[in-house]
Amino acid sequence: MTRSPNIRNFSIIAHVDHGKSTLADRILEQLGAMGERDKRDQTLDTLELERERGITIKSTPIRLQYVRPNGEEYVFNLIDTPGHVDFNYEVSRSLAACEGVLLLVDASQGVEAQTIVNAYLAIDNDLEIVPVVNKIDLPAADPEGAAAELEEVIGIPADNAVFASGKTGQGVPEILEAIVEHIPAPSGDPQAPLKALIFDSFFDAYQGVILFVRVLEGTLNPKDQIHLMNAGKSFEVDKVGTFSPGLVVGDTLPAGAVGWVAAGIKDIQDAQVGDTLTGKESRTAEPFPGFKPAQPVVFSGLYPTDTEDYRKLREALEKLKLNDAAFNFEPETSEALGFGFRCGFLGLLHAEIIQERLEREYDLDLIATAPAVVYRVTLTNGEVFETQNPAEFPTRDRIELVEEPYIKLSVMVPEEYVGPIMQLLQERRGAMQTMNYIGKRVELVYEVPFAEILYDFHDRLKSISRGYASMDYEQIGYREGDLRKVDILVNNEVIDALAVIVHETKTYSLGRKIVDKMAEVIPRQMFPVPVQATIGGKIIARATVKAFRKDVLAKCYGGDITRKKKLLEKQKKGRARMKQFGTVEVPQEAFLAVLANED
Repeated sequence: MTRSPNIRNFSIIAHVDHGKSTLADRILEQLGAMGERDKRDQTLDTLELERERGITIKSTPIRLQYVRPNGEEYVFNLIDTPGHVDFNYEVSRSLAACEGVLLLVDASQGVEAQTIVNAYLAIDNDLEIVPVVNKIDLPAADPEGAAAELEEVIGIPADNAVFASGKTGQGVPEILEAIVEHIPAPSGDPQAPLKALIFDSFFDAYQGVILFVRVLEGTLNPKDQIHLMNAGKSFEVDKVGTFSPGLVVGDTLPAGAVGWVAAGIKDIQDAQVGDTLTGKESRTAEPFPGFKPAQPVVFSGLYPTDTEDYRKLREALEKLKLNDAAFNFEPETSEALGFGFRCGFLGLLHAEIIQERLEREYDLDLIATAPAVVYRVTLTNGEVFETQNPAEFPTRDRIELVEEPYIKLSVMVPEEYVGPIMQLLQERRGAMQTMNYIGKRVELVYEVPFAEILYDFHDRLKSISRGYASMDYEQIGYREGDLRKVDILVNNEVIDALAVIVHETKTYSLGRKIVDKMAEVIPRQMFPVPVQATIGGKIIARATVKAFRKDVLAKCYGGDITRKKKLLEKQKKGRARMKQFGTVEVPQEAFLAVLANED
């Protein structure tokens, strides 16, 4: 085992909005990686959406040259990581490609939920952690308090903590020295059989799938025959190179290096994140541990508001899928919304990003149905199947039991808001596991059904705590639940797009909310229109869209009462006949209003 003494592979991890991308900009400036013409904020965030929202969605690596004051030269490989819980697996693979991390903490906010989760992820990968207290230029900053919190909550010694400001560049030279001093050099034998970890990939129209790899053992050269161990496929290497941050073609990638590989791979499914790349002839003994194929956990239907855009939507989805192995879609039809696609996502943010990219980059106007998780259903005949589409949910008499996914939810909140937050978690069927006091803040750990946090949970959490609470979660498997399918009927016809699967205790409140909203937005007809929520054949909530009324008695001034009764009776029969043969067109705006308000 040999070490490459002048290479440092590291990542920056932090809670959302703790200044990760801004600090990366200052490091790039300090090391001369950005020319005056290329200068812009959030250099490593390549998507317009990332810069607009201030979040990292797609990780971007970059190779940097650092010369110490004593003249020693080092190569830094900075592997930027997504900050959101939806991309937790990609973060874990990016960290596996490193020897150490900079753990960022906001000096004014201290340790947050994702700070803890990311720190434990680094500890699990046996990485060296360099604590950095960022944003020390803020008026409300308490650097010493934030460093003490790191020591108290996570157990990281605060002696090595570097105080910095990503905005002003203060402390960046100290961070660069800390990287050299505390993060170990990568190890690996250049003569051993090839073993490289794929930590990211993207599709290039001319070269196929470009793999982002960390070479653990051996050496990777053009014309080498390589084999993807989990995919079971072999390819010939066309080009290799490094990041600057664009792709720069090189001659070779030795053990310890981080770089990219082009091998004419046509399908991104063949090159999944976490797979191990080895030689076709001389293979490594075992793959890098921890690989798992990307599995969507949240599903939603996407429909074009204009049916003529269906083909355009299909082409747009196919293009997005080229760069995102975790995203999948299949055609589906709805009586109410027409032709569309059932799409699978890693989480709510992933779903939101995909929908926004479709609308912006491909100029589509879309309707998205309510997000749903995957339920596991055991039928009375012993058959087990998974479904996320309420339309496929079987009738109650055929179900033996239904299981729903649960998550372990960690919430960091100031102690004055603990009561209302605990009440919110109990409303969402949460079961408390632990409650830890950290200075003036509290960490609440609950086990909650995943479906309960899908809609407006994060918004409610922020509004109750005035923006101070933060959350993070991880999936912990399936548990049995008393779940029902609620159907919505308009004029006695089922509207399939509005069907939902919900826990038995919430069927009435949700059904009531949907029918009331539908009754508001459906246009009035010449006859009354009933809107009903049903479970099986039982109606649990009803609202009525009142009919237009024609004043048939207007011309009957004075005269016999029987004349008035006769006219009213005639009108009543006409209404009944109209109701019998009339159909109610539910406009797209009604679906948009209901789906936007459903929580």
